[in-house]
Amino acid sequence: MDSNQQHRGPRVTGLGSLPRRVDLYEVGPRDGLQNELRTLPTRDKARLIEALIAAGEKRIEVTSFVHPKWIPQLSDAEELLRLVGRREGVTFSALVPNLKGLARAKEAGLEEAAIFISASEAHSHKNINKSIAEAVAEARQTSEAALKAGLRVRGYLSTVWGCPYEGEVPVSRVVEISRALISDGIYQLSLGDTIGVGTPRQTETILSALLEHLPVESLALHLHDTRGTALANALVGLQMGVTTFDASIGGLGGCPYAPGAAGNLATEDIVYMLHGMGVETGINLDRLVEAGMVAQELIGRKLAGKFLQAALGEREKKASRRARSPA
Repeated sequence: MDSNQQHRGPRVTGLGSLPRRVDLYEVGPRDGLQNELRTLPTRDKARLIEALIAAGEKRIEVTSFVHPKWIPQLSDAEELLRLVGRREGVTFSALVPNLKGLARAKEAGLEEAAIFISASEAHSHKNINKSIAEAVAEARQTSEAALKAGLRVRGYLSTVWGCPYEGEVPVSRVVEISRALISDGIYQLSLGDTIGVGTPRQTETILSALLEHLPVESLALHLHDTRGTALANALVGLQMGVTTFDASIGGLGGCPYAPGAAGNLATEDIVYMLHGMGVETGINLDRLVEAGMVAQELIGRKLAGKFLQAALGEREKKASRRARSPA
């Protein structure tokens, strides 16, 4: 089947009714690189973004307009946006924490802003030194200003499955915050398993509660693979109608304010799973491996993505066999 063909309606399988197509929201250049100790040169970040676009990625979070002293790895936001420019059919977004960050983002020509909230009081204070109520109020102010300026606004809700400081997070609180954020005009809310503690049954419980109040198209999943359950949780979301998943090339990422949080769900891992089930993404998996190779080269170490490492291992075996073959 041509991966670029468009189909409508769900496809019924033994796994239930699956969407025909899923959107991947690439967070590697922002959520991935912000957790690296070494700051990459801007030209290298642009090179990675180019590789992601070449693989067919259309929604890429490229940077953050958080104050540089908090995340120095992303202090070159304006320069990076100038370097990558605008691309037809590709949406670049960035994390925008407040009105000051929004002013910088508008000046840089950003098309889409992302706001962020925590579902945990302790994590909210650690992350942004604000209570949940204060954070929601600031997010509302920022999103209203962004919408008036003509930007689309996306939201992140972190620690939905659990908090490194508080443990379990009440589902009722997740629902309350989610409803408030959606009512403020964001087009999509990405639910984060920030420390990777989620299990499939828990994912079903959270989504069931939210879908009583919100349309499924307003929700996305942002899953970390700390305990190896990210793909399992993504499959539950897929079966329940979720069609947008955040992912990071090679599994880059983590959270500087969530001790022990491993990387994000690897983009190539979820693309492999989706394509194997006949779900379209518009992404070329071979080109995605090339982007993973670029990421590894720039970071200077092997990345955690399982499909990436399997594919690179196969390439090494083929190269070794060719080298041993008689001329």
